[in-house]
Amino acid sequence: MPSNTTASSGHKSGKKKGRRARLVVIVLVLAIVGGIGFGAYWSISTVRASFPQTKGTLKLDGLSGNVEVKRDGNGIPQIYAESDADLFMAQGFVQAQDRFWEMDVRRHMTSGRLSEMFGKSQVERDEFLRTLGWHRVAKKEYDSKLSPETKKYLQAYAKGVNAYLDGKDGKDISVEYAALGFTNDYKPQKWTPVDSVAWLKAMAWDLRGNMQDEIDRSLMTSRLGPSQIKDLYPEYPFKRNKPIVREGAYDAVTEEYDAKGTGTQSGTGGTGTGTGTGTGGATGTGGGTAGSGLAGGAEAPDGLQSQLSGVSDALDEVPAILGPNGNGIGSNSWVVSGEHTITGKPLLANDPHLAPQLPSVWYQMGLHCRSVSDKCQYDVSGYTFSGMPGVVIGHNQEIAWGMTNLGADVTDLYLEKFTGDGYQYGKKVLPFRSREETIKVAGGKSKTITVRETNNGPLISDRDDELVKVGKKAHVDAAAPDRGDGYGVALRWTALSPGKSMDAVFKLNKAKNFTEFRKAAALFEVPSQNLVYADREGHIGYQAPGRIPTRGKGDGSLPAPGWDPEYRWTGYIPQDALPYEYDPKRGYIVTANQAVIDEDKYPYKLTGDWGYGARSQRIDDLIQSKIKNGGKISTEDMRLMQMDNSSEIAKLLVPKLLKIDVKDKYVREAQKLLEGWDYTQDADSAAAAYFNSVWRNILKLAFGNKLPKELRVKGQCLSVEPAGNTGPADEGKKVRECGQRDADSAQPDGGDRYYEVVRKIIDDETNDWWKSPATRTEKETKTRDQLFKRAMVDARWDLTAKLGKDIDTWSWGRLHRLTLKNQTLGTEGPGWLQYVLNRGPWNLGGGEAAVNATGWNAAGGYGVVWVPSMRMVVNLKDLDKSKWINLTGASGHAYNDHYTDQTEKWAKGELLPWAYTDKAVEKSTSDKLVLRP
Repeated sequence: MPSNTTASSGHKSGKKKGRRARLVVIVLVLAIVGGIGFGAYWSISTVRASFPQTKGTLKLDGLSGNVEVKRDGNGIPQIYAESDADLFMAQGFVQAQDRFWEMDVRRHMTSGRLSEMFGKSQVERDEFLRTLGWHRVAKKEYDSKLSPETKKYLQAYAKGVNAYLDGKDGKDISVEYAALGFTNDYKPQKWTPVDSVAWLKAMAWDLRGNMQDEIDRSLMTSRLGPSQIKDLYPEYPFKRNKPIVREGAYDAVTEEYDAKGTGTQSGTGGTGTGTGTGTGGATGTGGGTAGSGLAGGAEAPDGLQSQLSGVSDALDEVPAILGPNGNGIGSNSWVVSGEHTITGKPLLANDPHLAPQLPSVWYQMGLHCRSVSDKCQYDVSGYTFSGMPGVVIGHNQEIAWGMTNLGADVTDLYLEKFTGDGYQYGKKVLPFRSREETIKVAGGKSKTITVRETNNGPLISDRDDELVKVGKKAHVDAAAPDRGDGYGVALRWTALSPGKSMDAVFKLNKAKNFTEFRKAAALFEVPSQNLVYADREGHIGYQAPGRIPTRGKGDGSLPAPGWDPEYRWTGYIPQDALPYEYDPKRGYIVTANQAVIDEDKYPYKLTGDWGYGARSQRIDDLIQSKIKNGGKISTEDMRLMQMDNSSEIAKLLVPKLLKIDVKDKYVREAQKLLEGWDYTQDADSAAAAYFNSVWRNILKLAFGNKLPKELRVKGQCLSVEPAGNTGPADEGKKVRECGQRDADSAQPDGGDRYYEVVRKIIDDETNDWWKSPATRTEKETKTRDQLFKRAMVDARWDLTAKLGKDIDTWSWGRLHRLTLKNQTLGTEGPGWLQYVLNRGPWNLGGGEAAVNATGWNAAGGYGVVWVPSMRMVVNLKDLDKSKWINLTGASGHAYNDHYTDQTEKWAKGELLPWAYTDKAVEKSTSDKLVLRP
């Protein structure tokens, strides 16, 4: 049991709390006492009891030598040890000190055990998560896939977490446990290595690729025809928005080398990225339905429509923990060679875009061996996840790396035909693989569910009783087998097969050159990421890793018929055939979720649902504008690029909006805001507020009101013609249909896919998409400018209602706000508890598909739903001159000094100094804790 052994030790130091901080704690106490209503008394000492000790000395059984934990003024820890085991044990202890509530919630989520903490409200969510079986897969990885070295690190990390927990009650661990204790006798259990491995499954889910697009395209078939759906999923604009990989090519299939490439990198298992022709399947970016499974573009079966709607609802339950999945979930990273930098060495920038969380999903940390040797191999610093050893993104003494979401199509939905106790596959009926799962419920009875799997994966449609009934009545076309006992939907996903991604983390942390970097990347199977690279020798590079499937029939853009063996996965793209670049002649590499490589130059299909390149091309243009005529890029230039607010869709639309003749003086007053606007979306910009409202209304009128209810915002109702009208007898009939989707994931979301949709039809002024029916107050629109004018009117009155009549008081930040919510209790707890745990709002600049990607969903509103979850710029010339920032702070303890101490700087686009060398870390140290055996 950890014990305090010196008189000088104590709780967290730092600047003394001021009067305001004391009052905040008092408010917390009063709020909780008032909220309980049972006369319980919760003292200030209880609120502060869980704050970590950061000075003095602690005894930790299991260490082999002394470990130092040095924290800077922001509470960011740098750990110094003499063995790998001690290093990772100390990492587990320190992260548990700061973030155990977050870690505990995460592991209950990944194992489908949230009901054990929070009761019956979480049962349906647990049912879905148990069906996916993340924790089961993680255990298989730990038991049979991971290296002995990785297992030792995971065991050491778990030992450190458990050393922190030993002898502590819930109130000693986190204030949330104290609150939970009034309604639940829950006690935290010991940490296990599998708990750490399972978190990678959660991140893979967040970054799983195009599954939502697959569902949405199918749901669209109830109201839209194949050509209309193709309009909404246009081909990627390769000529305008450049892919990541442009130079050098090697085709592992044909073994042909492109002599125009950038040269070879010995020992890496292949050089370049592939020439040659593509394989079968639809071309383009997923809009067409050619070769895509069910009926090749025909309307999806009625039963499948209902099944997929229910599946979509189930998917919405998981993002309540992880964040909305959609086109905005991505990242920026880019690397510039020393040829174009002030330092003469590379600069590397990264800012992953994820859902805002409190505390941030990232945890900043340094892991340092006092002397790097076979016994102690690490000297690495960067961002990791609480609950997981190692560093995920950052740098060591030789190389730096960053990540963005590749977006590879690694999920497929299969419609399965049931027969008796099995399902049809070819001419056979195969039995389900079944298991029972018991869900324990705090304050209630346990619930047992049966999970069924086909050879394509778990039946996720089983998690809704109504879907089971609908499946029995499903109507399908003549090409499908007889109904039998109904239909279900199975999920095939690479993350549901055991892999070695945890091995990759430690290999990356130790890599010293591009060869070792690529070998490490080859193990990073799930989630599939774009990895950028730089080293102190001056080299830059890129690697696309991941377990990415190859298919027989179909292209993965729509659910496939599970009964047809020809739609099975046929294997995976060979690792040595995955795209990469090394020292490209242009001197920089940009990844921002755009296409990885021109599909005409690559023999495999990675996905058809890339981001459409608005952010990546803007970064490319900013770099080009800086380096033309010999200009050099600095660390500050990289920071300014990360904060670029420019709206690409505004550049396209504003010139046309300004030409529209507006008679209404109030609307004309708003229109004038756009005159001379430079398209930047600063928080104080009235023009940005008005334009984004116009854009939102254009999307609603042109596209949103024409989508099926399953894609529209929950509660928003329209009078529409019933789907499936058969002729003149049905003409003119109207039914009232209300949207069914959560606002954060509804369509049209306004991302850069819709930029491309509008760009394709912008000069076709009578395109059918510009037609919109009359309302009680507005005439129908038949042309582009009529619809634009109506959107401008609607936007004027929308902002009048939200921001007031006086446009001089308007600002984008007043609409575009970020509120940080504490996990679970901050979103679903009683109001008084949300008040004391949550923080904000902050008025933000930036926007959807801007480089400063403070994303918002145009269908749902203007509020911020995803953010740059951290920002970093690594200086390979002098690592101590690197910069970083986190969304929140190091601590997960409400009212700790470091709960949200980085947020204000993050909102302003500021970066903190990032000390790395021993001398720099010592100089920046505010608190020092010694852990001894």
